[in-house]
Amino acid sequence: MNRKNISSGTSWEGVVGYSRAVRVGNVVEVAGTTAVEDGRVVGENDPYAQTRYILAKIEKSLAEAGATMRDVVRTRMFVTDIARWEEVGRAHGEFFRDIKPAATMVEVNALIDPALLVEIEVTAIVGGED
Repeated sequence: MNRKNISSGTSWEGVVGYSRAVRVGNVVEVAGTTAVEDGRVVGENDPYAQTRYILAKIEKSLAEAGATMRDVVRTRMFVTDIARWEEVGRAHGEFFRDIKPAATMVEVNALIDPALLVEIEVTAIVGGED
């Protein structure tokens, strides 16, 4: 099967050795995505704003891989304060209310920058619906 690596263009991809997303066949895996734009955190102290920004960023990566949000079958949300889960969940619902992928949300001790409150990964299967 052909492999397509999708880059976000950040210098970290080369240093760490990862891609924003990878498509193999009809499966697309999107790496952990945070609310960072041009080196600055978007939506500081606002998990809802960070989640919306992240999901929009993921949507662009999926499009580059030939997928859409409707192809998403799994989301994994890592949050630094589970007490604020409803804010993250509300934003997630705005994107996935009708799609309803399998979803996981777990609290983690920290993300790579203390201002980051949310990190999200997704798996999509292109053409996976009936």
